[in-house]
Amino acid sequence: MKAEKIIPIAGFPVVKTSSPVLARYLLHTVWANKKATLFFANTNFIVQCRHLLDKIKRGAVTIVNDGVGMDIAAFLFRREAFQENLNGTDFVPQLFSAARRPMRVFMLGGKPKILKKSAEHVSKTLNQVVVGSCDGYDGMAIDRATLVESINRSQAEVVLVALGNPIQEEWILANRQALHANVVIGVGALFDFWGGYKPRAPLLVQRTRLEWLYRLCLEPRRLLRRYTIDIMKFLILCRKYREGNRQT
Repeated sequence: MKAEKIIPIAGFPVVKTSSPVLARYLLHTVWANKKATLFFANTNFIVQCRHLLDKIKRGAVTIVNDGVGMDIAAFLFRREAFQENLNGTDFVPQLFSAARRPMRVFMLGGKPKILKKSAEHVSKTLNQVVVGSCDGYDGMAIDRATLVESINRSQAEVVLVALGNPIQEEWILANRQALHANVVIGVGALFDFWGGYKPRAPLLVQRTRLEWLYRLCLEPRRLLRRYTIDIMKFLILCRKYREGNRQT
């Protein structure tokens, strides 16, 4: 998305765009039989994927903003504002609904039972063609080349990778060149929502940008560090890179 404005956040080139524009870009990528990679960057992504920054830039990855923390950083350190909050949970269904025909989807990650229910959701509710899946546990134990070959044999146009930060980004960057799929997206906990394992926050909570607090209340042990120590790390990184120049 070269024509879109970039807002640097802690050194990461985050694209300022909207869901309709992003969807059109990805659908054109499929139509033109080209390749695109999409990451959703929240504060946890910025902290956990720091070591992948150079690979991300070399890999021509499109990064978009996810969460209120990114909005705060854009205002505090860049005096900028993102056009829209973008997250995989909301955007991926929008992408599918904008397609003129069902797309061929491969799903990678999640627990086996959750993945099965999630695949059913994609097929029956979102009306896409699920051409294959692999869970993030025993399924990932197979040889990496074998898994990539399986995905390619499925002729998937879209690959959704739900392994969490930074594992999903590491896997995508390591295998993107070998994957024939047009669009590869890191989707985090999306399968947990689709499979009914985790609930979305009520609409009012989502609209007031407090979904992070809702999730923290549900999973305090897992998320407490993310919303305390990691937030401080995030702000420190933003300050360090505020001029857009890499420092040591």
